[in-house]
Amino acid sequence: MPKKTDDDRSTPPPLPAPLAVAVADSHTHLDMQSGTPEEGLARAASVGVTAVVQVGCDVPGSRWAAELAARFEQVHAAVALHPNEAPRIFLGDPDGWSGQQRPAGGQAALDAALAEIDALAALPQVVAVGETGLDYFRTGPEGVEIQKESFRRHIEMAKRHDKALVIHDRDAHEDVIAVLLEEGAPERTVFHCYSGDAEMAKVCAEHGWYLSFAGPVTFRANQPLRDALAATPLDRVLVETDAPFLTPHPYRGRPNAPYLIPVTVRSMAETLGLHEDELSAAIAANTARAFGY
Repeated sequence: MPKKTDDDRSTPPPLPAPLAVAVADSHTHLDMQSGTPEEGLARAASVGVTAVVQVGCDVPGSRWAAELAARFEQVHAAVALHPNEAPRIFLGDPDGWSGQQRPAGGQAALDAALAEIDALAALPQVVAVGETGLDYFRTGPEGVEIQKESFRRHIEMAKRHDKALVIHDRDAHEDVIAVLLEEGAPERTVFHCYSGDAEMAKVCAEHGWYLSFAGPVTFRANQPLRDALAATPLDRVLVETDAPFLTPHPYRGRPNAPYLIPVTVRSMAETLGLHEDELSAAIAANTARAFGY
């Protein structure tokens, strides 16, 4: 069997140099990463990532997020049905309930799932409702209205529980903003893994929304995303991994984890012409303000 090298795509990237000013990973999925949560949190803390927002994408994942946040002070939970999850549940796809016993589909199934998310959103360790929003990349036209209904109900839930709203927006910029304005966005609204341009960033800034930047902001071809970062007020900038996805350059394609946040922070600081300590201090304050912890 060939010996793995540091460049092997299955090999986790090395630990980066620690940040001097601690920050938070505003969006991660520890349940999808290798190793135990304890190991992942310890690695993150060793490089100055001292808090994470663990995000649920379905009912079981949201339960897991809430349970983990109850166990660890440095973990904060977000709960929701992912935009692609709502159509799967409504249309009766067995994958939509993560293999557990579930309703047969239709409005009753969606209502039941949203009721469970609503109950979880009331818990004190749950700081956000999300990730919710719209995703037109994987869900076909038959799922659009179901996604919009689910999005609207998550918005209402976030406002009623006074929790942040975490938005997943893929190939749906105009519709996401339209729904937010129609429904009235919660006071604390976060665009996870921001993927819009500089003009959209300015629109978000006008409404006081937070923009969270992930590994793609480090990719060489993504100058428009760096332009969007530069157009975002410093007090509205967050950072995330979305791990195990979206690993930053130069480790793209290898497993991502919260301990790689310093790589993205340093790239962002270079884009903004700031010292990494100044950017880290702003990110730490912004994340605590956005999620109310």
